[in-house]
Amino acid sequence: MRATFNTLFGRLFGVLLVAIVLAHVLAFFWFHHYGPPPPPPQETFVEQPDGTMKPLPKHHRPWFGGPVVPLTFQFISLIIAAWYGAKLLSRPIQRLSAAAERLSVDLDSPPLNESGPREARQAASTFNMMQKRIREQVSQRARMLAAVSHDLRTPLSRLKLRLEQIEDTKLQGQMRQDLDDMIGMLDATLSYLHEQRTSETRHWLDVQALVESLSENAQDQGSDVQFAGTCAPLQVQPMALRSCLNNLIDNALRYAGTARVELADSREALVIRVIDHGPGIAADKREAVFEPFFRLEGSRNRNSGGVGLGMTIAREAVERLGGHLSLEDTPGGGLTAVMWLPRV
Repeated sequence: MRATFNTLFGRLFGVLLVAIVLAHVLAFFWFHHYGPPPPPPQETFVEQPDGTMKPLPKHHRPWFGGPVVPLTFQFISLIIAAWYGAKLLSRPIQRLSAAAERLSVDLDSPPLNESGPREARQAASTFNMMQKRIREQVSQRARMLAAVSHDLRTPLSRLKLRLEQIEDTKLQGQMRQDLDDMIGMLDATLSYLHEQRTSETRHWLDVQALVESLSENAQDQGSDVQFAGTCAPLQVQPMALRSCLNNLIDNALRYAGTARVELADSREALVIRVIDHGPGIAADKREAVFEPFFRLEGSRNRNSGGVGLGMTIAREAVERLGGHLSLEDTPGGGLTAVMWLPRV
């Protein structure tokens, strides 16, 4: 019997059963005390001294002697039982939802407490096992990435040294460019995978100061990057936001030569626009550019730079902050990256 009431179904059934039994027991004793409702009274008359007939006064039951009190008690007790039952049903789901949200931000978040009814304990145990396996897989991938990084860099470095022995200058330059492209792709891929596995806590950040700093740094390096607008501090993952802005600004500079960053703040969200006046992107290709290693046909050359991961890293960084990133046409020509960050 104890095992039966240790389940969510058993507890909910027990609460409703107790409420119904108590309501009926109260109704039984109430009507037993006051008796069944009396039949409709018949008027009786008494003869007065003057010979006239006068009706006797009617005797009424008190209002609390009828069904009002027990029925009200039944109604209230069933409402309380339904409310408590709904809490029993929703509490494990709320705990699981909160744990899943924490896990999406930090893989090292504490495991769920395996307590409560049997169904809740089973769900918590399964969730904790899933979290453990995810951590193990991420850790294994990190070790594999470190090994791949070391094993690939070593032969590539040897090849670059052996290039010096090639007498054909043109061939030597072509092979050196190919090796540089391979090393650049390796670095970008490792950086992308590092971004995916890195868990960063949220902090209050002066986003306006960050944008101004990035713009000034780019200007110091000879790039044309302007900024406009103001905003209040926002709770974000600082490194993720910096990485996102860097990729968007670099992308604008690569294809347009200039970039403008605009801030639009509100109570609900902060909107950051990175605007350029370059060739733009066709509407049917704007979602594709967020795919890893995707590059537009016009950028498939050594001079354009990049390996097709910048926009992927940018969108994933924004999504980790609970926002979204999209691309729009710039009035007058060009492309605008719109970053929407909620204020939560």
